[in-house]
Amino acid sequence: MSYRLLGVLRRRDCFGTAAVGFRSLASIPLLPQAVAEFVSGAVAECNPAKVHVVTGTPEETADILAGMENEGMVKRLQKYKNCWLARTDPKDVARVESKTVVVTRQQRDAVPIPSSSIKSQLGNWMSESDFLKAREDRFPACMTGRTMYVIPFSMGPVNSSLAKFGVQVTDSPYVVASMGIMTRTGTPVMEKLAQGVEFVRCQHSLGRPLPLKAPLVNQWPCNPEKVLIAHLPDSRQILSFGSGYGGNSLLGKKCFALRIASCIAKDEGWLAEHMLILGITNPQGVKRYFAAAFPSACGKTNLAMMKPALPGWKVECVGDDIAWMKFDSQGKLRAINPENGFFGVAPGTSVKTNPHAMKTISENTIFTNVGETSDGGVWWEGLDPPESDIILTDWHGKPWKSGSSLLCAHPNSRFCAPAAQCPIIDPLWESDEGVPIDAIIFGGRRPEGVPLVYETFNWSHGVFVGAAMRSESTAAAEHKGKVIMHDPFAMRPFFGYNFGDYLAHWLSMETRKDPTQLPKIFHVNWFRKDPETNSFLWPGFGENARVLEWIFHRCGRTTEDEAAKKSIIGWLPQEGAINTKALGKNVDMGALFDVPKTFWQKEAQELRAYLTQQVGADLPEQVERELRALEERVRN
Repeated sequence: MSYRLLGVLRRRDCFGTAAVGFRSLASIPLLPQAVAEFVSGAVAECNPAKVHVVTGTPEETADILAGMENEGMVKRLQKYKNCWLARTDPKDVARVESKTVVVTRQQRDAVPIPSSSIKSQLGNWMSESDFLKAREDRFPACMTGRTMYVIPFSMGPVNSSLAKFGVQVTDSPYVVASMGIMTRTGTPVMEKLAQGVEFVRCQHSLGRPLPLKAPLVNQWPCNPEKVLIAHLPDSRQILSFGSGYGGNSLLGKKCFALRIASCIAKDEGWLAEHMLILGITNPQGVKRYFAAAFPSACGKTNLAMMKPALPGWKVECVGDDIAWMKFDSQGKLRAINPENGFFGVAPGTSVKTNPHAMKTISENTIFTNVGETSDGGVWWEGLDPPESDIILTDWHGKPWKSGSSLLCAHPNSRFCAPAAQCPIIDPLWESDEGVPIDAIIFGGRRPEGVPLVYETFNWSHGVFVGAAMRSESTAAAEHKGKVIMHDPFAMRPFFGYNFGDYLAHWLSMETRKDPTQLPKIFHVNWFRKDPETNSFLWPGFGENARVLEWIFHRCGRTTEDEAAKKSIIGWLPQEGAINTKALGKNVDMGALFDVPKTFWQKEAQELRAYLTQQVGADLPEQVERELRALEERVRN
């Protein structure tokens, strides 16, 4: 069954795919009614020259990539099979948090009301009236002269009870190609939509109608001055304007899978989280699944695809970024990865740090803002230097040499690759019911004071530890430099509703009426440094399996103090409980597990100020009690 729009006018567009004039939308007999209504409204507003409904076939994707190549928007990388390089406008390289808003009737529905004169760090609210003005200033006729692509997509396996559906309209072929990797698209999804399933309405435009009024940079259409990424949780809508960067334009990703999905999850009693999911099997063949929340550039993808340094242990990847988790009929929390691909940070990824990722991205991958080698390959900081006869071109398209004061690859340069290509993809990664979660792990990039690993005292303490997460800021957003920022649950940029209500929702998992087997909650920190040398105390990467081994055993513990000792912040491993065999003599385990009382006194003060100023009256009493308990423990 074809879902191309029907009408009196048919012609071929520049990508060789069937397209139709927008006036033909007066009759759309083969599109589901709700989808047809959404597309008709978008066409009326955006005025595209053509409309094409994406079928998701390999032939269609090849045509779209070939069309982008002809336009100079992407370049084929001859060294690899079906790999492509895109260079963006230097003004369009990351998520733009300052231009990302949640639109609700009341501000308090979206964000807690911070103390007077304090700016909220927990999201940006926009009133409905201001949004309507912003929309009117941007979207009318914004796709003039361009093709509007209609992308039906599923977040999660199409037949999973945890899956949710969306339809994105966009004038970016780069988005079409990338969404084809990151989500499940095309005819199977449209068949679900034809059955009447609910879907999130996603509207995206680059904001550069034709003819152009100014030349493009790197043949990359965008409108940085008018970027807006708006979320309307009450009506399940997302509207994004002005940016082609993945975090702003692949609306199934953070926009849907976290901001909108977190609202749906609250309403339906489940969790939508910024978490990797991994399966870990011990030498005896016993397997557990962990979900873990880390801010960007904290080793999330590396952990999800870890090659364990411990003999006999095996890690398999379910997902590296987002987890949707729901309790089953037996009370076990089960998780799916709603995505279909990896949208990973390239710099720092190497055979040493993540050999499985390097194999994953060896074909069928779109690279963005990385360096290019003269033999048709890619390069970025963290990879071995290329052979002496290889010439490098930086992400601006200019010649680059080692020792340059400028980076060859942008710090937030990306690879977009199918998850199924991962050599350690978990056998159950597309399981309709999801995988059973035994542990939830929080973590951040903390150079001092925070131990390598500890377990929380209980569920409510674990929720408090998630709320207290702090980490150095990263290049994934527009923040500059390395500043320790609060990033509760690694969700600070991704909350779809009031953070106080979010905490209450997490706490409510403990008081469900149905049977409940709550996962244990841990906190890890791979990034503690020696204050004298400023070098990392822990080798990380595959050695992190030693920490996962302790967590694995704690999940099966029979007594509270098994292989653990109580501290002022939680349960620390007993001396010798972390396997250090063959680790090396230079690892100072004492320093890694030191819990300086003065540091934690200051940390508690900082948390008190943050939660008071940022969450205020919306802070649940249980979290307040946990904060008071920490203050009491560090005081005594």
